[in-house]
Amino acid sequence: MPTYVYACKDCGHGLEVVQSFTDEALTICPECQGNLRKKFNSVGVVFKGSGFYRNDSRATTSSATPATSDSKPTEKAAAPAPAAAPSKESASA
Repeated sequence: MPTYVYACKDCGHGLEVVQSFTDEALTICPECQGNLRKKFNSVGVVFKGSGFYRNDSRATTSSATPATSDSKPTEKAAAPAPAAAPSKESASA
């Protein structure tokens, strides 16, 4: 569950509260009974480290060619590779 930070508009008291997304926001300061406001912080997920690069999600343009619907794909029949015959040297060892 997320932790929300509140600050009182009247006395300046701050508090952190663990609440569900469906819980109602707090409105009354526990110190002075004044009005609370929810403070918004930066994003809680930060990707750091050597495994995250700027170009990880970008498409490459060197080998990618878009296919069009009016072009016919070329079919090349590849001959199967011949089976390798066992060598006499490996059978005697």
